[in-house]
Amino acid sequence: MAFGWTYRFQAWLARRRIARSRPRARKTVTLPELKLRTPWVLALFVTAVYSGGWVMVLRSSLPVPNPVHVEQELSCLALNIYHEARGEPGEGKLAVAHVVLNRVEDSRFPDSICAVVQQGGYKRRWRCQFTWWCDGRSDDPTELAAWEDSVFHARRVLWRATEDPTKGALWYHADYVSPAWSKTKVEGPTIGRHIFYSARTRG
Repeated sequence: MAFGWTYRFQAWLARRRIARSRPRARKTVTLPELKLRTPWVLALFVTAVYSGGWVMVLRSSLPVPNPVHVEQELSCLALNIYHEARGEPGEGKLAVAHVVLNRVEDSRFPDSICAVVQQGGYKRRWRCQFTWWCDGRSDDPTELAAWEDSVFHARRVLWRATEDPTKGALWYHADYVSPAWSKTKVEGPTIGRHIFYSARTRG
């Protein structure tokens, strides 16, 4: 009996730590307001820890979602990394995250991170873009270390502190499946257990 209570208490503590580590939503600020209040943000030095050292990245024109809801966007990106690539190496996590940002910047997809991640909705099982969103299961992270790592990589990608290892890919799938749509795309790099694809150019 004592062991059972101890186990439940430890599980409760783990869930509480995960909840506290998740980014909190903040007041939405439009892009004009952001420029007016903090014009220096468009020439921001982004500092990130990479490969054991400090990397300084200068962006003269930092892309910012409009409307800007950074914490919510960060949470959506981190959740997608967690559910799609938490078993992948660092480059694999970055690759999955960059596909989301590539879609945001492509006119064929929604123009915000959360809209891209949640495209297709959740009511129709398996009909969304990222299956974890519409598989009928809880989306709450249960592995604290994996969640914290996902948030870390999401921050780096969101603030453009990393290069895109997919070279602009918009799609990917696991290497143990062969979906029909892959035949209509240009195959790109294989990173971890995922194969990445770009659109065919019209010529």
